[in-house]
Amino acid sequence: MAGPRFKNLRGQHSSGWLIFLMAITILSVTGCSLERVALKKAAGMLTAPSSGHVFSGDDDPELVAGALPFAIKFYESLLTSLPDHEGLRLRTGSLYIMYASAFIQGPADMTPATEVESRQALLARAKKLYLRGRDILLAGLEKKNPKLREELKARQFKKALAPFGLKDIDLLYWAAAGWVAAYSIDPFDLSIGLTLPEAAALMNRVLELAPDYSSGAVHNFYVLYYGSLPEALGGDENRARDHFKQAEKLCGDSDTSYLLSLATTVAVKNQNRQEFIDLLKRVLDFDPDKAPRNRLVNILNKRKAAWLLEHVDDFFLPPENTQRNSEHGEIRK
Repeated sequence: MAGPRFKNLRGQHSSGWLIFLMAITILSVTGCSLERVALKKAAGMLTAPSSGHVFSGDDDPELVAGALPFAIKFYESLLTSLPDHEGLRLRTGSLYIMYASAFIQGPADMTPATEVESRQALLARAKKLYLRGRDILLAGLEKKNPKLREELKARQFKKALAPFGLKDIDLLYWAAAGWVAAYSIDPFDLSIGLTLPEAAALMNRVLELAPDYSSGAVHNFYVLYYGSLPEALGGDENRARDHFKQAEKLCGDSDTSYLLSLATTVAVKNQNRQEFIDLLKRVLDFDPDKAPRNRLVNILNKRKAAWLLEHVDDFFLPPENTQRNSEHGEIRK
């Protein structure tokens, strides 16, 4: 299962340098009675929904990959000083998950099979960051329901999630996404695998509150979830395809993630080579400039699709090229 898609990451555009200078000043202040006020001011500017899509709209993945670690730790340092700031908590937790998906698990998936140790090291790091992001977000949800994890573990899903509404939907979405992404790294980790119903419950609440959340993001999640899990753990091809259709309606002209999701799960599981190829070609044919706010994720998806097409034989049995002579038991080419 691929990680959650890299989208809806809002950065700061016109006010970037001002905020940077403000941050340097804030971090150098000690014992100042105005420090908390200044921190809240900076946090509000850094997490404003109206700020520009500096990261998600960028066309240079390497530039973003280099900048994100600093951004994440900066947000986290502010969160340490303002633990009740919901915007900072959401931004910090979701950035950990986005970074792990786009720039750690993604490269790991495309690491040559001969470099086993490098690949495993990257995947272990991605898993760790997915869980770190999830836990930061769950801590935010627990401020509204202190018994959240206890009730989720007891499978009291309705009771656990009843306190959460539309205001909490981003925290719910990203916590669930990081949770399931961590499992996808290591399906043999039963300590996570046995908790998957808890993660699904969070996303089910998102679906209840806003079926069209983030232009199809929740449906893309379910393509991955139902498409990759074995039936014993809740996998369901029909549900995966139903959510694929919903995602196509909502983001078919702006985001190619749902195409990759079906290709790498259901198509591979069914050994449907042609469907796999057709879906990946649709990703390659998409023009990232057609959807400026999602430019980064679509560029990364194109890279992944190109790699998958180059390595298609690694995922499918060789096409049948022989025909047995029924009379003589011979193999004819």
